[in-house]
Amino acid sequence: MKKKISIMIPCYNEEENARPIYEAVKDELERELPGYDYEILFIDNKSTDGTRRIIEKICEENPKVKGIFNAKNFGQFNSPYYGILQTTGDCTISICADFQDPVDLIPVFVREWEKGYKIVCGIKTSSKENRLVYFLRSCYYKAIKKMSSVEQIEHFTGFGLYDKSFVQVLRDLKDPTPFIRGIVAELGYERKDIEYTQPQRRAGKTHNNWYSLYDAAMLSFTSYTKVGLRLATFAGFLVSGISFLLALVYLVMKLVYWDRFIAGSAPMLILTCFFGGVQLFFIGLLGEYIMSMNARIMNRPLVVEEKRLNFEKQEERDGKGTKD
Repeated sequence: MKKKISIMIPCYNEEENARPIYEAVKDELERELPGYDYEILFIDNKSTDGTRRIIEKICEENPKVKGIFNAKNFGQFNSPYYGILQTTGDCTISICADFQDPVDLIPVFVREWEKGYKIVCGIKTSSKENRLVYFLRSCYYKAIKKMSSVEQIEHFTGFGLYDKSFVQVLRDLKDPTPFIRGIVAELGYERKDIEYTQPQRRAGKTHNNWYSLYDAAMLSFTSYTKVGLRLATFAGFLVSGISFLLALVYLVMKLVYWDRFIAGSAPMLILTCFFGGVQLFFIGLLGEYIMSMNARIMNRPLVVEEKRLNFEKQEERDGKGTKD
């Protein structure tokens, strides 16, 4: 039997890109990998434009295309991760709908997979996106790599190939707040890194903003580093020591120069504001860790589905369908 390649495409308001990415992926598979069977899975994160209508039409045209419509927007991490778990191929390739993940790397990934690599990662070496954003991303990756106890993968966004054995590892994790980039670095098998230049979006506007980028940074920070809590501890000792020394100096100066030493209220006010700011910063940092723990303890489902398309047809083709 032919090996099957699963292509997982997460979507959110991608009506201008949904059909072009489908056609590009389909043509690439049929032209460059004719010896393989395939499935294409779209998982839509509650789009508010015409993306769902386009996916429904594609599913009607091609039974090898599946669709999952989420009941709401479950975020930029849960939805793609859940989509990977729903694939049935011998390997799964996750690729964005906006064409910033080059479609022509699909056969390159598959060839490396056939050599024995269970994971093949696409690594951005440069990007045609905003230079400031790329620079900030680079700083973030280098910082998190130095602070993490797990060696993180720089400029890896999740675009890559995952063998079905690793997909099963992901299923067994049951992580309610998954961070695929960190999981691959932490639990992944021996991998092959493929470098590429990230192109600009084909159409539409990016849905990432400063808040979503901050959310991604804090998720990786709280999941894979202890430096925040350690920094709070060390800073607490340091500030306490400085406060004690200042208090001791103030006492000595006051005893020696009782009449002439008048410190006034300004230094006290400045120090109080400074120490208060330090405390608030670390309380907020501690809160980030607590929120991360809380999300895992609640153990909410990754995604709640509203609708599935073509999954029954796939079961019938595989001989797994049941009759009423």
